[in-house]
Amino acid sequence: MPIFRRPIYRWLAALAIAAFVSLASVKATDLNPAALIFKAPGQIPWVEEESGAATAVVHGDPTKPGLYIVLYRWHAHHMSHPHFHPNDRFITVISGTWWVGTGTKFDPDSTVPMPAGSFVTHFGKQIHYDGAKDQDCVLEIVGEGPATSTPAEVK
Repeated sequence: MPIFRRPIYRWLAALAIAAFVSLASVKATDLNPAALIFKAPGQIPWVEEESGAATAVVHGDPTKPGLYIVLYRWHAHHMSHPHFHPNDRFITVISGTWWVGTGTKFDPDSTVPMPAGSFVTHFGKQIHYDGAKDQDCVLEIVGEGPATSTPAEVK
């Protein structure tokens, strides 16, 4: 007798299908908010900045002491000028290519490309500049607040 004609195997197959269907119907609303929270891409609150970038604070408050996580979208053809931050910042390039440079002289031609997947540490009180050239790039920045930025360009 073929295997699926035996009653026990038909029952097990039906049970497996029922389990699959019930698991497939689990929705985000079924998740326990005490265990995790999330935001789908369309729910992330991006704010356009005058600097040619958009930011989205996804954890903490960068203006206050404590851990923060910010998504940062540099729009194409925008870069910061030399500056520094008081604390270390840890940056992962999510998409696009991010261009980074160091020193007090703003020289976009000397910047180095950081493709998606790159990880960069900006050390506190060290002068750098960065941004996007031909395409937008999205970064995740993790740091310890307050996240101030002090200009340091020498012209």
